[in-house]
Order: sequence, then C-alpha cells, then structure tokens
Amino acid sequence: MANFDQQAKSLISTLREDNQSGATQLALRTLQGLADYLDAIKPDPETLSSLLTELRQARPSMVVIGNALERLETRWGEAPVPSRTAILEVIRELEEAGDRIIQNAMSQIPAGAVIMTHSASSLLVRLFHRLVADQYPFSVICTQSGPGMEGHQLAVTLNQLKVPVTLITDAQMALFAPRADLVITGCDAWLADGHFVNKSGTRLLALSAKEYAVPFWVLADTFRDSRATCNSVRLEELPVSELRAPTGQWITPRNIYFETIPEKLVTGKISELGVSSFPAEPRR
Repeated sequence: MANFDQQAKSLISTLREDNQSGATQLALRTLQGLADYLDAIKPDPETLSSLLTELRQARPSMVVIGNALERLETRWGEAPVPSRTAILEVIRELEEAGDRIIQNAMSQIPAGAVIMTHSASSLLVRLFHRLVADQYPFSVICTQSGPGMEGHQLAVTLNQLKVPVTLITDAQMALFAPRADLVITGCDAWLADGHFVNKSGTRLLALSAKEYAVPFWVLADTFRDSRATCNSVRLEELPVSELRAPTGQWITPRNIYFETIPEKLVTGKISELGVSSFPAEPRR
C-alpha cells in the first residue's frame, strides 16, 4: 500500500476485507468514507488521485465501486477543487438508481411468491423491506452462500421482518429451485459480452432455475456496466483460510469468490431504466 495516512489506509483495508456486504452497500460506504476523509485530511491532489486508484483496485469484481469513483473523478475534474458536494451527488445518484430498480422489480413479483436467492444483495434487502412495508405477502429460500455465509445474515434480517425464510446449503440449490416461484439475485458487474458477475454459485442456481423454467431476474443498475468481457474480467480470489481446508502436500485449496454467468441462463435484468427480458422458456 502506498504511503497513505492511517485514515486512508483504514478506508482501503475496510473495503478489501468486507466479504459480507453487497457491492452497492460497499460503494456507498466507500463514498461516505471518502467524504469524511476529504473533510478531515484535505489531501493534496496527488495523494487523492493515488487513493482513488487504490480504492478502484481494491475490489475489481465489484464494478459499481470503480464506476462510482470514476463518476466522482469526472465531477472533480470539472470543478476548481475536489469537494464533498460532488461525492454526495454520486451517492444520491446511486441511491436513486436503487429506488427505481426496486420499483421496477415490484411488478415482477406475484402475491404470495416464494423468492429464491443466493449471496447478499443490499438492493434485494431493500426490496424485501419494501414488500414488507407494502404488506405484500412473500417468503424466501436463501442459500448459506459459502464460504462467507452471507445468507445467514440475510436469514436473520428476514426473521426480524417476520418473513418466512428457508435457509439451505449451497449444495441444495437444485433440490429447492422447483419450489420457488422466481429467483432474484444481485449483480457485481454486467459485462460487455452479455455475461454478468456475481458470487460463485450463481451459475449453478441459474442452471437449476433454467431446468425447472423458474424465472430468474438480476438486479443491476447502470453503475455495474463494464467494458470487460468474461475473458478479460478479473475475478477476485480471496484467502483460502475461509475454507478451513486440511493441509497436505497434494492439497491446493482455492477460493475464487466470483464467477461469470451468461445472460442466456436468466430471464432478464432489472435496472433503473426498466425491465430487460431475454429469451426464456415458459414456466412449466
């Protein structure tokens, strides 16, 4: 890490080490942390530019973070000096995009639906809160989402909302997919070649949903649009200590956290611009 002060180092390390939060949540926290840093430190332009580069590289699979910082840098380039106001504008844009996604997603959820999901999406959690606030009946099947087990916190959140939730191991995806009315997941990046990036295991869920003709929707605002392809995108590999794997001369544990999923496996994308459907088989 470059020769940053302690507050900047903390901002970078917090972003790198948080494997529980979704991309939007991390982007918003990073932007708010950057605003606080700008107020407290008032860094010189060179330090600030280096910090933005470090933050962009901290979580490469979560394109929303890099795109949000790119929008911020563009605004700063048009102003005399970097300002907190520009950060708050990007935060507002990201939050408003989420609001519109939730509104668009509501139209795809039938009353009493059983919704299945994998990993932790802050947009999806916001959608669940909206459904509860509107007294819209639904239940959820969520995977543990190993090895980080983000699904456990999602189950706790749903329990607090008094929403029936079935918590399953990732290995039970195909067993429970036919019991769902629809699948909804988040998205960390939408690639230029018609693939998206999400937590490893999402492709298995998409294949299971496809087999049983269960609609599969992906929540993805334009902050997630990427110029990369499935062949060029960098997929994060996190420490293998999470796996608690046995040691041995011939044992090589791997912990690749994200994977690409082709859009042909899902029903469509829900963004702040609307609902984009892909060719999908009718429900049996």
